[in-house]
Amino acid sequence: MDAQIKQDWMTIRRDNTTSALATAYEEGLTGFTVSSRVGKHIALQEGGTFTEFVSCSYLGLETHPALIEAAHQAMTTGGLHLSSSRSAMRPIYLPQLESLLGDIYPGCGISVFTSTSSVHLGVLPLLGSGSLKGYPIQKRVHWLMDKTAHSSMQVLRGVLQQFGEVSRVQSTDPESMSAALKRCTYNQETPVLLIDGIGSMSGLVPIAELSRQLERADGYLYVDDAHGISIAGRHGAGYAFSAVDHALPPNMILAGSLSKAFGGAGGFVVVAGQQDLESIQTLANPLIFGHSIMLPMLAANVAAAKIHLSDEVDVLQQRLWANVHLFDAVTGNHLLNAGIQSPVRGAFFETEEAGLQAARILRANGILLFPVFYPIIAKGKAMLRFAISANHSENDIRQVGEALREIARAGLWKSADKHVVPA
Repeated sequence: MDAQIKQDWMTIRRDNTTSALATAYEEGLTGFTVSSRVGKHIALQEGGTFTEFVSCSYLGLETHPALIEAAHQAMTTGGLHLSSSRSAMRPIYLPQLESLLGDIYPGCGISVFTSTSSVHLGVLPLLGSGSLKGYPIQKRVHWLMDKTAHSSMQVLRGVLQQFGEVSRVQSTDPESMSAALKRCTYNQETPVLLIDGIGSMSGLVPIAELSRQLERADGYLYVDDAHGISIAGRHGAGYAFSAVDHALPPNMILAGSLSKAFGGAGGFVVVAGQQDLESIQTLANPLIFGHSIMLPMLAANVAAAKIHLSDEVDVLQQRLWANVHLFDAVTGNHLLNAGIQSPVRGAFFETEEAGLQAARILRANGILLFPVFYPIIAKGKAMLRFAISANHSENDIRQVGEALREIARAGLWKSADKHVVPA
């Protein structure tokens, strides 16, 4: 290959990926096929019942009777699906959901998509092209992609480059951000920082401070808070929205998930006001050319939103954080994210084989989790990711502590060194 030709990201990923994940699949350490479940205990197709720390439904709402009843009723009255874009035909539950989300995010404009990834694909081109009047662009946009931003944003670099340059930054490094923003000002470009609120593999981002930084540079902050929705904030508005005192700054756009702690399925965007909703709903590609969320899940979303607007979500949040604190205590505060307001914890291993062996020990102790390797973390390393839920029992969590101590005694695990790398 000509040395001047830059390799594409998929070729680089493919050439650097080892057989570790394939081994994990072959040994039943990941890729689980679930035949039934009761709470956090799942029965696998091949046999055996285990406690899972895999699901990102951090509040346990996906098994809530109100959501299940709503889904059943929707199927009875409307079937499974209105296979149409919202511009042609939409279920009654869609405006209901957007209205309820408007109560969770007062004063904001809300539009629902089929996924958070679809939000990115639909909204970012509108932002970059100057189609959102509430977010005017100067001469040209300059995308600042945080190095730890979710892969669903990272893979859109080619799309984003049609509207402006894409630079990778480390948002928590003042020097990196200052240099990037100065360059944008010099070139009369509008900076747009793309970040996660709570990372799926890392910690928290200083949302309010970054919004102020971007404001001083006449730029915008775009936050994917998929993992932060529901677990924090008034009415479960999420980590990012609560970080700005439940009032979305005019230079911020929030992308959220309905498929994780919220309990249902889909994604949504929150913009500062109603003026841009028409542009989003008539121009965003996934809304024009894609179908809406299937009826049972859309109805379940409505039921979940009503729970968020009740006192019940506060009880679930308290239960979640009590479990997170217990998890930190029984694991000696040695895991990634220990002590911070994230429901995700990670145990790092210096080699892929050590991580695989640790996953084997956990499975032998009746615990299933998510083992990750390159490209999610540094090449040659391994991490076991634990997703903690309000539905875990005290015994479930203490079992993890005992299993990790067994892993440490085997000499496989020594520290919480951080090996997370950008997707």
